Amino acid sequence: MPLSISRDRLVALLDAGRGRRITVVGDAMLDVYLRGDVDRISPEAPVPVVRVRERKHALGGAANVAQNVVAAGARCDLVAAVGADRGAEVLRTMLDAIGAAPDGLVQVDRPTTTKTRIVARAQQVVRVDEEDDGDLAPEEIARLLDAVRRTVAAADALVLEDYNKGVLVARVIREAIDTARSRGIPVIVDPKYRNFFQYHGATVFKPNRRELEAALGAAVDLEHPEALPETFRRLGVDYLLLTLGEQGMALLAADGPIRRVPTAAREVYDVVGAGDTVTAYLATTLAAGGTVAEAAVVANYAAGVEVAKLGAATVSPDEILAAYDDSQQDLAPRDRVV
Repeated sequence: MPLSISRDRLVALLDAGRGRRITVVGDAMLDVYLRGDVDRISPEAPVPVVRVRERKHALGGAANVAQNVVAAGARCDLVAAVGADRGAEVLRTMLDAIGAAPDGLVQVDRPTTTKTRIVARAQQVVRVDEEDDGDLAPEEIARLLDAVRRTVAAADALVLEDYNKGVLVARVIREAIDTARSRGIPVIVDPKYRNFFQYHGATVFKPNRRELEAALGAAVDLEHPEALPETFRRLGVDYLLLTLGEQGMALLAADGPIRRVPTAAREVYDVVGAGDTVTAYLATTLAAGGTVAEAAVVANYAAGVEVAKLGAATVSPDEILAAYDDSQQDLAPRDRVV
C-alpha cells in the first residue's frame, strides 16, 4: 500500500520543523542567468549573437538546499568552499538575505563554482561552467572540518549534498557522519558517483535510479528485490530513498518491504531543483521528529509543488498543505487520510 499521512500529522510536522537547525555540507554553486534576444548571426563564427536584457543570480547546489531549508521555516548553516572572487561575495550576500548563516563558507584557492546560462527566446543557447572540481587541499579540508564540527554541534539534522566538486572527500564524509551520529541526529545524503560508497552510517541515502544503477553496475528491479540486502551491505545506510521521476519514489530498508510514494505532481513544468527540495524537506521533517516514511511523504508533496514552478524554486509549508488538501479532494471518500 502506498505511504500516506493524515492532515493533522502533516500540520504537526510542518509546525515542528519551524526553528529546527539543519547543517548542509557540500558543493555550493552560483547560478547566473543571462536572458536576451537573438536578431542575427555573428560575422566571426556561425553562432547567434545574444543581446543581454536581464542578468539574474540564483543559489545552486548545496546553496539551493539551504534556501529550501529556510523556506521550510528551519534555520540553516551551510558549510561549503568558495573562492576569493565576486561569486563568493554574491553567494554570501544572497545567503544573508534569506537568513541562512554564511559563516560556514570556507575560502579556498580556487574559483567559486559558477554556472552561467545564456537564454534567448526561452531556449538555453549555451552554458558556461567556471569551476575546479578536484579534491580540496589538506589544509582546506582541515578548515572545512572545523566549520562542520562547529555547526553540527548545534544541529538537529545533517545534509551531505554532493555534486562532485571536491568538498565531500572521504575524510569530510566520515568525520561529518561520525559527528552527527555521536549526537544522535539524522544524516541525509544526496550522493554522486565519485564517493558513492563512502556514506556508511547515513540515515537516508537518496540517489535517483540511474545513479544507483550506474554505481552498482546492474539494473535495480524493484519487482524482484532479492538483491537488495547486498545493496544495503555495500552502502551501509539505514534507508534508501530512490527517486523514480514520474513514478514518484520508493522507500527501501534492508529488512523491510519496498514502500511506494506515488508522485504528488499535478503538472510538471520544470524538474530543475526538485531533488534539492526533497532533500531539504527530508531533513526538516526528520529534525522535527518525523519517521523516515513520514519524511518521504512530506518531501514528495514538496517536490510536486516545486516541479510546477520555473527553475530551481523554493516551497513553503503552506504550499505543501494546499497540495495535500488538493490531493485529498481527488480521492474517493474511503481512500482519504484524515
